[in-house]
Amino acid sequence: MQWEVVIGLENHVQLTTQSKIFSGSSTQFGAAPNTQASAVDLALPGVLPVMNKGAVERAIRFGLAVGATIAPRSIFARKNYFYPDLPKGYQISQFELPVVQGGALTFGYEKDGQFVTKTVNLTRAHLEEDAGKSLHEDYHGMSGIDLNRAGTPLLEIVSEPEIRSAAEAVAYAKALHGLVVWLGICDGNMQEGSFRCDVNVSVRPLGQQEFGTRCEIKNLNSFRFMEEAIHYEVRRQIELIEDGGKVVQATRLWDPDKKETRAMRSKEDAQDYRYFPDPDLPPLVIGADWIARVQGEMPELPSAMKARFIDDYGLPEYDSLVLTASRAMASYYEAVVAAAGKENAKAASNWMMGDVASTLNREGVELSAAPVKPAQLALLLKRIADGTISNKAGKEVFAAMWEAGVDAADLADTIIAQKGLKQISDTGALEALLDEVIANNAKSVEQYKAGKEAAINALIGQAMKASRGKANPAQLTELLKKKLAS
Repeated sequence: MQWEVVIGLENHVQLTTQSKIFSGSSTQFGAAPNTQASAVDLALPGVLPVMNKGAVERAIRFGLAVGATIAPRSIFARKNYFYPDLPKGYQISQFELPVVQGGALTFGYEKDGQFVTKTVNLTRAHLEEDAGKSLHEDYHGMSGIDLNRAGTPLLEIVSEPEIRSAAEAVAYAKALHGLVVWLGICDGNMQEGSFRCDVNVSVRPLGQQEFGTRCEIKNLNSFRFMEEAIHYEVRRQIELIEDGGKVVQATRLWDPDKKETRAMRSKEDAQDYRYFPDPDLPPLVIGADWIARVQGEMPELPSAMKARFIDDYGLPEYDSLVLTASRAMASYYEAVVAAAGKENAKAASNWMMGDVASTLNREGVELSAAPVKPAQLALLLKRIADGTISNKAGKEVFAAMWEAGVDAADLADTIIAQKGLKQISDTGALEALLDEVIANNAKSVEQYKAGKEAAINALIGQAMKASRGKANPAQLTELLKKKLAS
């Protein structure tokens, strides 16, 4: 039987406010346990929550970016459940009337060797508070509770179940991650829990309209774990059904050591949480003037910048999509083009997606901390374009620039001179070189004159060898063809 995978994502995005969503406590990461938990966070008797305006503005910003409806009136509700790190015995969230409704996210990814784009519709994005954290290590066999995270502002972004593979899910999550960081509403630090993914997975026979029973994999904090967890869960559900079993709706956790999902608890439905409007918080009212002000403060969005890169720089869609995946990469690229000139826009794109990206990945460095600055890369591209060095030598220069880590504008020129990588472009010197090659390779010359075009490659190879790789290949080829023609 052929199966179709159905996936929906719930992403918990920690907002970049300095204080919590309903109290003035700090949201800074890494403080000693329970040093950033106020009376409101501890749910002491008589305390009242007060809405953080900055959290609302960040939600509006996201809604505008995805083309959603910003609710003029939304309601906060109490989501009732018991867990040791939830002091109130309920979580303040939004249920029936979320602040952001609808919207869509378009992203690109590789499928069967082809670059494709896909749009996934969003159900909603709602504001809520985070819970605390249970600590199970270094407590002499006991568990501890840290309430520093309790009350941290979250925007939970829920997709429609329109994703059909692990690759699509990862591409969607990466695009969403890039967008919230781009907008400045989240720092995107997955290791610190700033961007967490819950993945709902189900399978159904191909062609069936009715959804299968879903299982939710909670708190995935890396894209690699997400992909592995989805692949495992899909296999588990298919094998279970094909063996005559039945998928039970449940919440599961991913074990990265055993490479498997395991049951955490049976999956609750909305009625299990006994949602009701929070009597301590009035409705959240967002006027058109507030939305207009936030709109005026919005940065250029990735979609708009992608279209501009295509129009202004003549880049292919794939290049422009990759370069606008993060604000840092887009800014770096534009700085390189500004210094190197638009005529080098495509070369800059190739280098950004090639040597720069691979070196960052290999070294585990963020682009903001790259030792090669945009102006330095721009000069290197100019030297390749004007024939001072070959593209192959350019890679050697780039590696040396990265290793040097010197903030000098003329670093490329210095390394070219030190390593003696400058190409021979003097016509007289090249002609003398070619005369010697032609005289010593009469057989290849005759083959070329007899119509064997490939024979010229052997002659160029000999010339490059004689010049120790320093001859300008394009100029060399042009001169050689003229000599052979005469």
